[in-house]
Amino acid sequence: MHTVAVLALPDTIAFDLATPIEVLGRVRLPGGRAGYRVVVCGSAPTVTAGPLRLAVDHGLDALAEADTVIVPGRYDPAAPVPTEALAALRAAAAAGTRIASICVGTFTLAAAGLLDGRRATTHWAAAEQLRTAFPTVRVDAEVLYVDTGQIITSAGATAGVDMCLHLVRRDHGAAIAADASRQAVAPLHREGGQAQFIVRPGPGAAGIGLGALLQWLQVNASERLTLADVAARAGLSARTLNRRFHEETGRTPMQWVTAVRVRRAQELLESTDHGVDRIAHLVGFASPAHFRVQFKRLSGVAPQAYRSTFRARPRPAASAVG
Repeated sequence: MHTVAVLALPDTIAFDLATPIEVLGRVRLPGGRAGYRVVVCGSAPTVTAGPLRLAVDHGLDALAEADTVIVPGRYDPAAPVPTEALAALRAAAAAGTRIASICVGTFTLAAAGLLDGRRATTHWAAAEQLRTAFPTVRVDAEVLYVDTGQIITSAGATAGVDMCLHLVRRDHGAAIAADASRQAVAPLHREGGQAQFIVRPGPGAAGIGLGALLQWLQVNASERLTLADVAARAGLSARTLNRRFHEETGRTPMQWVTAVRVRRAQELLESTDHGVDRIAHLVGFASPAHFRVQFKRLSGVAPQAYRSTFRARPRPAASAVG
C-alpha cells in the first residue's frame, strides 16, 4: 500500500489539506483495492486551519514511513515553519521520499532547502514573493504543476487536484487516473496553465515616471500604434523610451501595448458575443492570426478556450413561490 502523509502545519489552508485526502483517498485499483493509504500528520496534536482547529492522529514521525509527503499551503506563507517540521522534511527527502506541495506550500519546501536550484511553481499571486524570499528557486508561475522527479510543486487551489491526478497517473497509469478524475469531477488534463488566470499589471504597476504615458496607452492601445508613435507621445527617442520603459516595467513599450490589448480582449471574450476575429480588430491587432498567437502566448490558451472557461453565463430565473 502506497502511504501518503499530508503535513498539517499551523494555519494550514483547509482546502489544500483536503485535496489529497479526497482525490487520492478515493482511488481504487482493479478489484476495488485502495490505491493509497492517506494519513494526516501534524507538527502538533492540534493545528489551526483558518477558522478551524484540526486534531491530527499522527506526528512528524509519520513522514519517515510515507512513500509520498504532501505539504499544503498556509495562509501566511512567510510565517516561520516549525524547525522540527523542516528537519523531518529534509530527512524524508534524503531518504528518497517523494515530496509534493500545493499552492504556497512551495514556501515550506523552499524553507527546507528542497528547492534550491530547482524549477518550481506556486500560486501566481505569490510568485514574486517566492522569488524574492528564495532567489535560488527557479520560479515558473505560468504552469499548474512542476514535476522534477522526487519533488513536485503545484499552483493555487484546484491546481492541487491537477497535481494529485498527475501522481495517480504516475503511480497507477492512465486508466486508473481517468477513473480518479471522474470521481473528482475534474478533467484529467486541463488546457493551458496558470497564465490564463494571471491578472496582468495595469498602468499603476510601473514607476511614476511613465504614469501619464501608461494611462495614454491604456486608452489608445486599440489604435494602430508603432514604437515611433509612442516615443513621439513621450517626447523621447525610441532608444531612450525603450531603456526607460524596460527599467520601470520590465517590458518594451510594444510588449506593454500587446498586454493591454490582450487584457481588453479577455474582457470582451468574457462579456460579449463578438467573434474572435472582430475582437482582434477591436483591440488593435493587425490580423486575427497575430492576435491568436499573442493571446495564446500571454494567456496560455486559445481565445475560444478562454471564452469557454470564463464567459459569464446568465443566472437562471428564480422560481416564483406561491
